[in-house]
Amino acid sequence: MSKFMYLFRGNPATYQSMSPEQMQQNLKNWMDWKDNLEKNGHINLLGERLDGTGKVVRGKTKSVIDGPYVEVKDFVQGYMLVEAKDMDQAVELAKGCPILNIEGTVEIRPFLSM
Repeated sequence: MSKFMYLFRGNPATYQSMSPEQMQQNLKNWMDWKDNLEKNGHINLLGERLDGTGKVVRGKTKSVIDGPYVEVKDFVQGYMLVEAKDMDQAVELAKGCPILNIEGTVEIRPFLSM
């Protein structure tokens, strides 16, 4: 089995426009997807949701700006470490992620073996 990181990207405005019922259904979809991955032995580390605030230190001058990246419409909202036999399986598992239903993305990154 290989390890992969899922980075969940979405637009916070999408969540702000959801009704309480839609939010509840979205949370249920996330829990069902996570539970299925766990049951089948794919979750290596569940990760946590990330706050939308932060700082970015950039370049040789080490300039500090508000972040993560205020100029983009989506940002990393959370992450998860999963185990899959290969990239193809990691992609198939990611296709069940509820963030895709609200126009978000799952970035899949393999870890390099040292």
